[in-house]
Amino acid sequence: MPSVGQELLDVPLPEMVAKLAMGIATAQAALDENSVNTAQLLAETEVPVVFGVSQIIAEDGTVSFTQSPPIDVSLLQIGLLPTFYQFSEATIEVSMDIKTTTSRQTNVNVSAKAKVGFALWSSSVRVDISHNRKFGKEVQGTSRLFTRLAPVPPPERIAPILTVVDNRPDGGA
Repeated sequence: MPSVGQELLDVPLPEMVAKLAMGIATAQAALDENSVNTAQLLAETEVPVVFGVSQIIAEDGTVSFTQSPPIDVSLLQIGLLPTFYQFSEATIEVSMDIKTTTSRQTNVNVSAKAKVGFALWSSSVRVDISHNRKFGKEVQGTSRLFTRLAPVPPPERIAPILTVVDNRPDGGA
């Protein structure tokens, strides 16, 4: 019968750790690919945006509005960015309960009978021996895998830099 220590040594912990690491690497690659696909979709999807509205109040108090013509810009250009995630923690928890029982039971029953009569004597002895031996082993194990994902800021270079160039003679004043 293997010892409790041997039972614990038989748990393939290095293999579990390696599989956890490879699982995280595969999942991280899938998360990164999803974020890149989202960034591409945001860059390709354009919406019309009006960048300027002027409110004009006339001398007589009437108000009118003029706007610049709408310009198609990508969702990425107006500030929508994909979410990136990374695994910040991974835990493997293994617990094992091992219970072994051994019992031995021996029963001895002795009975004797004697008869006495005229010039006759007899006796009998009866011995009953029963022997039971019982071994039991109970093993219970549980394992738990826990990972934590944390959102991280997108790479700095993914967001476009907005530069305003105003070529109007009055500089927009």
